Amino acid sequence: MNNYQTKTYDNTEAEIFTFCNDTEVSEAHVMIHVTDTALPYRQQLEAIIGAFGQLRADALKGFETVFKRYYLSDASNQADDIYATETEECAMSVIEQPPLDGTKIALWVYLMTGVQTERSSDSGLYAVKHGCWKQLWGGSAHNLAANSEQQTRLLFNEYITQLEKEGCTLKDNCIRTWFFVNGIDLNYGGVVRARNQVFFTQGLTTQTHFIASTGIGGRQSDPNVLSQMDTYAIAGIRPEQIHYLYAPTHLNRTSDYGVSFERGTYVDYADRRHVFISGTASINNEGQVMYPKDIVKQTARMIENVKVLLAEADCTTADIGQISIYLRDIADYGVVSKIFAERFPHTPYVIVLASVCRPGWLIEMECMAVREINNPALPTF
Repeated sequence: MNNYQTKTYDNTEAEIFTFCNDTEVSEAHVMIHVTDTALPYRQQLEAIIGAFGQLRADALKGFETVFKRYYLSDASNQADDIYATETEECAMSVIEQPPLDGTKIALWVYLMTGVQTERSSDSGLYAVKHGCWKQLWGGSAHNLAANSEQQTRLLFNEYITQLEKEGCTLKDNCIRTWFFVNGIDLNYGGVVRARNQVFFTQGLTTQTHFIASTGIGGRQSDPNVLSQMDTYAIAGIRPEQIHYLYAPTHLNRTSDYGVSFERGTYVDYADRRHVFISGTASINNEGQVMYPKDIVKQTARMIENVKVLLAEADCTTADIGQISIYLRDIADYGVVSKIFAERFPHTPYVIVLASVCRPGWLIEMECMAVREINNPALPTF
């Protein structure tokens, strides 16, 4: 059902996770890494794009690209080459979060078979259609308002309008967001205030629900962009299909310390369960940072928290399709890389430099998982 393999191409290695349950829609996550750190950026970019093209013609023949995220070491000097080179129509996120393996670029791609894809003429979101579903992906949304709070509020206002054009609302249809905050130690507070205010006006409260999310350090090529947003929503989803993960033995409600996102969300269809784990760090169920200044113990607690969240969705780490790992200190890469190589040998992942929203957290991770279920009361994916 789940399959992991690696492919080596010129100066690159691709990690591939595929989920297939003998229906029309199979899924794949791919992480592509450059293997020659001495290559100039342009050659690294060409190697990444070339490797993905070979995958599409070989191991992933018949798959449609849904979402791409490029991780860059220097967006100011690199992002324009991606936009000039990329010809594939899909939702795309480009962010400066330097890969910590010494390279200048890495790529995560999410793909599916048996779907129709197009840029929605109504909303501008990237639409992925199958049966009665329309998945709506957005990437690299940004603006140049005066501060992070105003930028985030405007991002949400524009996104709410986009969703309305698709017959959707933020409350009922948005499943996952990502916020990349330039200068997170200074600007995360503005993102939080804007999100809290927008959620309240949209009926998202502690008595209803919030949205799975990651808020993490990252920047665009324009240093005036303080908040970039990526999004995922589903048109046609029913309330009974969406479930929220809490893991109260290990984690507190985020509202306890003034923020508003869910620790995780899973979405059920007749034939599969999609799990979205938010950015998760070394925290306990009282909201306290666990093991300050100890990267090994923080990494272990973080992984334990994710495992408990997955277990609440009846999943294990074997169901994870991709992991993004965020490190505050480049010096911690060696020990963290060794831990993940041992604990997740058959999962595509990337480790990047990105400050977590609270200075005491040295590391954070997020992931997506999928497993087969059998629930004939729900429509097939």
